Amino acid sequence: MTNNAACLSILQLSDLHILAAPEDKMLGINTEHYFHACLEQAVRHGSRQAVRPSSRQAFAAKHHFDLILLTGDLAQEPCLASYRRILTALEAHQTPCICLPGNHDDYELMLKVFNSGRVNCRKQVLLGNWQLISLNSQIPGEPGGRLSNEELAFLENCLSANPDCHALIAVHHHCLETKSPWMDTMIIENSRELLAIAGKYPQVKAITTGHIHQVMDIETTTFRVLGVPSTCFQFVPESSEFGVNDTAPGYRVIELYADGRVESEVVRLPGTLAELQINTHGY
Repeated sequence: MTNNAACLSILQLSDLHILAAPEDKMLGINTEHYFHACLEQAVRHGSRQAVRPSSRQAFAAKHHFDLILLTGDLAQEPCLASYRRILTALEAHQTPCICLPGNHDDYELMLKVFNSGRVNCRKQVLLGNWQLISLNSQIPGEPGGRLSNEELAFLENCLSANPDCHALIAVHHHCLETKSPWMDTMIIENSRELLAIAGKYPQVKAITTGHIHQVMDIETTTFRVLGVPSTCFQFVPESSEFGVNDTAPGYRVIELYADGRVESEVVRLPGTLAELQINTHGY
């Protein structure tokens, strides 16, 4: 998959937590409804409702996405039906989609369902003079993340083999602390190794993650680290214990320029999650 446009546009959706049946609810909300709402708004409006007005003008005219990136926890209750409904929604938009697993996902089942030319789990995608490298941070049966030696070797091989391609790395679990102690128990255990490899290659321009259900945008000395809201419920930022709030679901738009620049905006649905049932018991 290649694109020679001067600017490539990626829609990042994360932490859908789709349930077994489309009418099922989690913490009082229909997660599937909000996934569809985020996807439809993004496709319909691009990034015109972005939350950072300083760069809104640069995004306003961009409605087409070159790629949709789903960074894990596609399903809360992974089953054939839940993944097939996600596939149907993605296929309807005729945009290439890359799906990577989160801690709630069944990766083997994902590989079986998301296996078309348009929607798949490819780990490396070439887009013009960019490459997207998707990593699996899942520890089966555990909420936290870790990158296996094979995943780290794959990352380094992709970077060393393509020195002339700018690189965007995608992974489910976060690699920098969120300042929420309960969440940071689930950080990628060997995140220092990930950051060390990325730091060795100047073509790495950004790492984008899911899992945290909130915004992150941190500039390191060599690249940018991004986190994205969930398409359903959000976690309370900088909280010592688990907590959710009624902040609206959202997604991230990432623009990749031929010269290596990365521009990104977070966009949210209008309003709040009035039906959310807030609790402190986890999810």
